[in-house]
Amino acid sequence: MDKLKLRHLYLEKKLSSNEIAQIFQCSEHKINYWLNKFGIEKRTISEATYCKYNPKGDPFSFSAPKNRKDIFLFGLGLGLFWGEGSKRDSSTLKICNSDPKLIKKFIDFLVKIYSIDKKKLRFQLQIYNDFDVEKTLLFWANFLKVEKSQFYKTTILIHRGNGTYNRKMQHGVLIVHFHNVKLKDLICSQIANIKSVL
Repeated sequence: MDKLKLRHLYLEKKLSSNEIAQIFQCSEHKINYWLNKFGIEKRTISEATYCKYNPKGDPFSFSAPKNRKDIFLFGLGLGLFWGEGSKRDSSTLKICNSDPKLIKKFIDFLVKIYSIDKKKLRFQLQIYNDFDVEKTLLFWANFLKVEKSQFYKTTILIHRGNGTYNRKMQHGVLIVHFHNVKLKDLICSQIANIKSVL
């Protein structure tokens, strides 16, 4: 077994031991034997799952802000996620709000600071049952300059009472999703660094 080739396939190309076994036309047990013999540490189940769904590596790249405009956007984005983001889902970066400009700024933060592909964002619209679904969805798609195909099925809420919700949420509530556990952990750690100095 060629150690350099095995390291390249497992550590650089992120292939699984099963996929490497198919290349060498041998058993997965044999590949695991050589990984152990060469001191190449095997990935955990969560790491293996991450590699499976991100075969080309991380779908983001953190760029430290270098000018005042980017520093402001970085701080604003962290603050928005700190205050409005969901911390429950361990694998998804998620923020929910009814303010279109707030949502747009958070997306700008993800695209500019973390270089994510805007096409990989997913959205879920929540509206009351007396809203026009198509009209509201088109508003968000046009305002954010994203495709309708990026939206999950709209959640319809039952309107009860005569409140002022139509004025306060004239475009419903939008949830922004980006499925990547590493980015979620990175942003949470950056927020934790801010907390530690307050």
